[in-house]
Amino acid sequence: MNEFSRTELLLGEKGMEKLRRAHVLVFGVGGVGSHCIEALARSGVGRLTLIDNDKVSLTNINRQSIAYHSTIGKYKTQVMKERIRDICPDIRTETFEQFILPENLPDIYEKASEDAEIDYMIDAIDTVTAKIAIVELAREKGIPLISSMGTGNKLHPELFEITDLSKTSVCPLCRVMRRELKARGIVNLKVLYSPEKPVDISGRYTGEEGTALKSGRRSVPGSIAFVPPAAGLMIAGEVIRSLAGV
Repeated sequence: MNEFSRTELLLGEKGMEKLRRAHVLVFGVGGVGSHCIEALARSGVGRLTLIDNDKVSLTNINRQSIAYHSTIGKYKTQVMKERIRDICPDIRTETFEQFILPENLPDIYEKASEDAEIDYMIDAIDTVTAKIAIVELAREKGIPLISSMGTGNKLHPELFEITDLSKTSVCPLCRVMRRELKARGIVNLKVLYSPEKPVDISGRYTGEEGTALKSGRRSVPGSIAFVPPAAGLMIAGEVIRSLAGV
């Protein structure tokens, strides 16, 4: 018996061996990314590379698996690494505390794949320019990629679906990504998205942050405990099934 005995009942010995040998690169350790990474670790993925420059903040606690009062101020990647070690000490975890930019992405990729090819890439970040750069890198290297679209201001995780970007609707981030990728000659991209119309939070202001929102100086989306995590778990499921060949 081991940590993954009950998982092996579903995926089989060969499937588990494929996962043990797999290397997954995850961009973003936030609401979507942290839950996705935890599911990958709990499923027996043998090597994980995590990229995120953020530190845990108080407002992360409502949705991120690595966010607690005890972890505020710590790098999300490092908290996640410790969590993975506690799940399974045999999993090899590498972290990059860097903000993804088109300029530094090639260097990060080269370092991450230096001694082990990357089998799958997961985009769980919000910045459009970085998301586009990740798509272009994945196509150039021939690596499977799934990209998370918008999860903010939504209340219905049951509406999430995994599909091609060309088949999406409603989601503002999908619209921007379709336009920008089309301009670069890219039409197809596997995404996790929801057709749910975002909740209008424009009239809901509380506290100092609310005052800033009302003045127009900031634009902070609403989030809730059961939406980004559901998206992360769905992405993990897609990646695990693909890698295990089931």
